[in-house]
Amino acid sequence: MKVELYIEPALSETEVTVRTPARTAEIDALLSHLAAGDAPLLGFRDDGTVVPLELDAVLRFYGEDKDVRAQTVEAVYTVRERLYELERRLAGHPFARVSHSEIVNLKRVTALDLSLTGTIRMTLTGGVTVYVSRRYVKKMKEVLGP
Repeated sequence: MKVELYIEPALSETEVTVRTPARTAEIDALLSHLAAGDAPLLGFRDDGTVVPLELDAVLRFYGEDKDVRAQTVEAVYTVRERLYELERRLAGHPFARVSHSEIVNLKRVTALDLSLTGTIRMTLTGGVTVYVSRRYVKKMKEVLGP
């Protein structure tokens, strides 16, 4: 990938142009990263405090009671983004959608149980168990490799 920087004092804001022969997953991840900018992902506690979340510390994002939660080993936070927005934002990071209502940090998977018919049971750090829905099993096997 070729990267160039031009400094033009006459511009009022930063402008990014991506020129590519074809749209690829790498280009999509780059665009998602640029669109997200450096804005931190914020987690809201029940007591009203707001905490910037480190993506590496997040075990999973999941839907619960019409909210989206981020679970770490220490706590569960509410985030103000929808799962589909998080999925775009996490492109290029080791996260994968495992069901309609859940995204998992693949770096935090400690065990896989493939013995269940039609689904996969994942154990995450701290003993958290999640299930890959039938709809996402094929995609998950592709992500995890042979």
